[in-house]
Amino acid sequence: MEIFEPATWRLIIEEEPRSGPANMAIDQAIATACAAGESPATLRFYRWQPPTISLGRHQAIAEIDVTAADARGYGIVRRTTGGRAILHTDELTYSVAAAADEPRVKGGVMDAYLRLSNALVVGLRNLGLQADKAGADTRVRTDVSAACFEVPSAYEITAGGRKLLGSAQSRRAKYVLQHGSLPLTGDITRLIDVLVLEPEAAQLLRQQLAQRAGTLAQSLGVADDAPEVDFMRVARALVQGFSSELNLTCKPGQLTGAELRAASQLIREQYANPEWTQSR
Repeated sequence: MEIFEPATWRLIIEEEPRSGPANMAIDQAIATACAAGESPATLRFYRWQPPTISLGRHQAIAEIDVTAADARGYGIVRRTTGGRAILHTDELTYSVAAAADEPRVKGGVMDAYLRLSNALVVGLRNLGLQADKAGADTRVRTDVSAACFEVPSAYEITAGGRKLLGSAQSRRAKYVLQHGSLPLTGDITRLIDVLVLEPEAAQLLRQQLAQRAGTLAQSLGVADDAPEVDFMRVARALVQGFSSELNLTCKPGQLTGAELRAASQLIREQYANPEWTQSR
């Protein structure tokens, strides 16, 4: 087990949801500010409105039935991180942004994944959940579907043998940005409704996804409206996990004016720009 010197990270818990472009722009704006030494390493928890499909950086938008997504009121945004499509709804999303030399994220991709996954596991266990990490040798097959939650990859979080929390990471411009999705409630298979699939393939994938992935409510064996899966309660438990596992003081803070201005520019020029969204 690694021992870290004490450090203070900024903590941002956003009770009010934001749009997909705003959430992705804010994550990147924070990371860029961290790289420039203008902001401290930041742990952020947030939600989405409207429900939004986020595409992996290199994923083809042709895998999404855009008409079906529009009919359901879903937004579509492209992440800067890798992986496959996620439908962000009824969930808690976390992000960690830090300068690349921060000890808790330095090294290779898998080094940071392992450290942050350890913190997430401790946080989930604070909720009474027996959470685990997928093994270091777990790799997504080349024939995996467009759905990110179909199978776990290395160090992603599982509960009861099913994938629970998936993450993706970007390492560039002297920063590390990792964010991940924790479905709290609802139907984990809703994404299938907006994937471009033949009916038989969609039915099979729906069955597989229901078997291989689950929500926090399902993992805890509670109803969707149970207090155990309340957004703020879960966020506080995860903060405790980060604090204890990574020897952190998580100090509540807010986005800076510079971060908000940078995010506004990123929304206009990138995340809400159809050329970016449709770039693959």
